[in-house]
Amino acid sequence: MIAYADALHELLRHARPLDAVSCPVGDALGKVLAGDVVSPMDLPSFDHSAMDGYALHATQPWQAGSEHAVQGSQAAGDAHHASAGMAWEIMTGARLPDGLDTVVPVERTELLERRSDGSPARIRLLETLMPAANVRYAGSDVAKGAVVVAAGTSIQANHLMLSAALGIATVEVVRAPKVAIICTGKELQCDPSKPLGDGEIYGSNGPYLVAACASMGAQVLSCETVDDTGPPFVSAMQRARQAGADLIVSTGAVSMGRYDFVPEALMELGATVLFHKVAIRPGKPQLAAVLGDAMVFALPGTPMAVAVGLRFFIAPVLRAMRGQAAEPAWRAILDTPQQPKPGLRHFLRATVTQDGEGRLHAQVLAQQQPFRILPFAQAGAWVVLPEDVGSVAAGARVVVVGVHAGAPALAGPDPSGVAL
Repeated sequence: MIAYADALHELLRHARPLDAVSCPVGDALGKVLAGDVVSPMDLPSFDHSAMDGYALHATQPWQAGSEHAVQGSQAAGDAHHASAGMAWEIMTGARLPDGLDTVVPVERTELLERRSDGSPARIRLLETLMPAANVRYAGSDVAKGAVVVAAGTSIQANHLMLSAALGIATVEVVRAPKVAIICTGKELQCDPSKPLGDGEIYGSNGPYLVAACASMGAQVLSCETVDDTGPPFVSAMQRARQAGADLIVSTGAVSMGRYDFVPEALMELGATVLFHKVAIRPGKPQLAAVLGDAMVFALPGTPMAVAVGLRFFIAPVLRAMRGQAAEPAWRAILDTPQQPKPGLRHFLRATVTQDGEGRLHAQVLAQQQPFRILPFAQAGAWVVLPEDVGSVAAGARVVVVGVHAGAPALAGPDPSGVAL
């Protein structure tokens, strides 16, 4: 039996980076950048006004009471003009006429004269104006050539705003990982519209894995259910390989029982087993293997063993395949004391709240048996207890992660936050 940290290290060592593909920016939401995004231009691309007012040239402060002739008017979107040294009426976002470098807000001026068309002809300053005031200079937000979004970033709406402002039409993203799912068990009824037969249960692992993998940006190629014998499983594995799966995930038949045929079937297929059994709870019989270009995750069939396998084995591998750093974890104050079994890393379903001082508090849910699905549906986080932690009293600080991979952080990272 292998320790969790060693199992994860072995998985990441075999995770194969995925190819990069070109993607229109408008379709890139949620995808992972394969390379840095470099700015093709300065942003802003020209000096422009931050206020409605008047543009001036100021090598030194203009004192209150100084008067200035107004040469013309510049609105946002107007072509640039050359100044003859006089003031220009200017609107927010408008390009500064050549030779002007300072803007006085209109409310800090007095209009002395108008032209026949109603436009300003002469103004007086009501307050001292400092050089370079109220101007957004070219490149002050982003300099041309600067890295604006790093490789490995999951593209969100704020990144799309920046890309659009920079005129970036396409980006290189990591292609979606391809996942095939195989559920084993003759007791599984996969059609919820049909009544259960004697000894049957509705299959829940398949729908969970399909949804969870899709939520992490994977392309789910198939989700099959086979009985408790080797040949149908082998055939399903072969179909997954032919479809080009990067990851093949199976559930059930992986332990030591009479019908647990998966380890033998994988050996028959020529797979290289990385480990079989990990010192964790739930999900100890986890098996991982390499089969050609695909990684294989053979998970126990119990629902929470599947959830743990997905969250703490498959999710980190998917991040590594897409060039992403390890997911951060946070610390919370444990409100419910625990007495975990020594020698096993425990993953406990929990809820997390925040007190009036901003501290996170973790409450481990009462029913932790691995067959129970309701507490998983009620949970917002996992509490992770290491193998050598011993009894954990209320008030201790523990590691917590979101219940789903890629879920929004529960709070900002604690300075003492640790990676899994």
